[in-house]
Amino acid sequence: MLSLVLAAAEPSKTPFYIAGGVLAAYAVVLAGIGLTRPSFPFNERGARAVMGVSLVLIVITIAMAIVTSK
Repeated sequence: MLSLVLAAAEPSKTPFYIAGGVLAAYAVVLAGIGLTRPSFPFNERGARAVMGVSLVLIVITIAMAIVTSK
């Protein structure tokens, strides 16, 4: 009975799993695009956009890991 109460008090890990899944899917898509188009991301602006999106997704995933930790 006590373990059930302790499990209910633990924060849900779902936000971390969602953020991690989105980051992993983004990485696979980005790798696929990069492997099929040698000139990707085409220019400096595109490279900055890719780095910016990557940074935002990484920070969100890290934040969800911290928030949902015990």
